[in-house]
Amino acid sequence: MTQPDPWKGFRGVMAATLILESIVVLLTLLVVTKIGDNGGPLGVGIVLALAAAMIVTVRFLRRPWALKLAIALQLATMACGFLVFALGVLGLIFGLVWFALLMMRRDVAARMSRGELPGQNP
Repeated sequence: MTQPDPWKGFRGVMAATLILESIVVLLTLLVVTKIGDNGGPLGVGIVLALAAAMIVTVRFLRRPWALKLAIALQLATMACGFLVFALGVLGLIFGLVWFALLMMRRDVAARMSRGELPGQNP
């Protein structure tokens, strides 16, 4: 019998978070197109590019560099807040979510190294 992979569940949570974030980022198109001074066509392009990058990142979550890419997308979303204010707000909110995910990841790694995970008990 194989032992369960604790990182598989964590990757699922990261994937769900990225998909949810991409949907919320796409919803900012309503703000960008209806309210003036929100970047105009450039703002629409940025929103579409960020959402597409988040969706594509889900495909690569098994790779060791994917977590860094997801964090970079959070920083990019926050930085785009200077052009589209709603993206900055979303970047901060989801940045806190990703911070919590990283803290959970650290906790799982520590418990794994101590052999305290349920699948590790003999």
